Amino acid sequence: MHIAMRYGRKGLSVNLPDGLQADVIQKRSMPVLKEPVEAVRSAFSRPVESKPLKEVVQGRKSICVLICDNTRPVPHAIVLPALIEGLINAGANPDSITVLVATGLHRPNEGEELRELIGSDRVLQAVKVVNHFARNDEDHVLLGTTPRGMPVKLDRRFVHADMRIAVGLVEPHFMAGYSGGRKLIVPGIAHQDTIRVLHSARMLDNEKAANCVIDGNPLHEEQLYAVEMAGGSLALNTVIDEDRNLSFVNFGEIVKSHLDAVSFARPYFEIPVPRKYQTVITSAAGYPLDRNYYQTVKGMVGAAGILAPGGDLFVVSECSEGLGTIEYAESQGRLVDLGMERFLEETSQKQYASTDEWESVMQVKAMKTGTIHLYSEGLTAEERALTGVHIVRSIEEAVEESVRTKNDKRVAVIPEGPYVIPVYRPER
Repeated sequence: MHIAMRYGRKGLSVNLPDGLQADVIQKRSMPVLKEPVEAVRSAFSRPVESKPLKEVVQGRKSICVLICDNTRPVPHAIVLPALIEGLINAGANPDSITVLVATGLHRPNEGEELRELIGSDRVLQAVKVVNHFARNDEDHVLLGTTPRGMPVKLDRRFVHADMRIAVGLVEPHFMAGYSGGRKLIVPGIAHQDTIRVLHSARMLDNEKAANCVIDGNPLHEEQLYAVEMAGGSLALNTVIDEDRNLSFVNFGEIVKSHLDAVSFARPYFEIPVPRKYQTVITSAAGYPLDRNYYQTVKGMVGAAGILAPGGDLFVVSECSEGLGTIEYAESQGRLVDLGMERFLEETSQKQYASTDEWESVMQVKAMKTGTIHLYSEGLTAEERALTGVHIVRSIEEAVEESVRTKNDKRVAVIPEGPYVIPVYRPER
């Protein structure tokens, strides 16, 4: 049985051994907007809890548009030209518009990579496009502290703008419940101090800091505090199908419009599964998400909910850019050296997480369920040693061994990885 897994740009064909019963877990069939650009334009005139775009623009002297960095397949080529066109046609001076790439603590997107991210030369030529740098103290404004103790330091270009718009993709997120909306602000254009508290182990230890959970999620609540302190924002929210076609778009007040998009997305992304499996195969969603191991952890966490205790979880991820940052490599080194329990004990004592160690903390969550196996062609021998998981040379042979050892021929396969969340709901 051949199954096409999301892997890099080209995908990976996995040929499962004969005799297996493979339950393929995918999104439900999603609608596709036949005229996506017109749908975006229409959203501007039918906003959620806001005046239409052409009315909101009036009198604005500076506009800041937040966009995701290159780790997410946001359909910028469709939505950004329509947005910039809408702003200018409504009277905005192009020189007053800044597109700010919400990098969080990721590296900046520049040159050809920035051009690919924006997807439109017209946008690049019409307005200023710049990156956020979380480590530049002078770029940020301290707005206050949340009840949980998170300092809200945000990029001053966003804070001081007369009009703010966050352009994002709504999809499951393994910490914040769903991506998009408020997440473009924190961690997107937040100072490293804000990011390090938001991602501290004491936040992530909460069972509601998980995929598809909004109510009671501490990260979501902290993000809402930050939005309020900043004075609010508008949002342009998108949802895409398995083939990355635009399925949904709306525009409006950031909190209400984001929740509206989440409500649309839930039935398609959250798939009830009546049993747990001894063998689960998933991906890291392919390019651009699986360009490094850091992002690969999302695939592990997304599938762990249907892994039987002690089972085998296989993840395919190209990791064309290697492990990730130097700080993440250091965190993984501590995890490997200390072991899971001592590593968690050490991280739980910190108010400010070490940069990127939160991904290691989330990996431990998945590792506590069963054994994680990784198939990747992009990691060096040194990087493989720092993954903290079992490296396999052949996904087919490894799965066959798992099935034989566990004496269970029924396996779960999640080709799209963390963009589909299997939710364990036993039959009554």
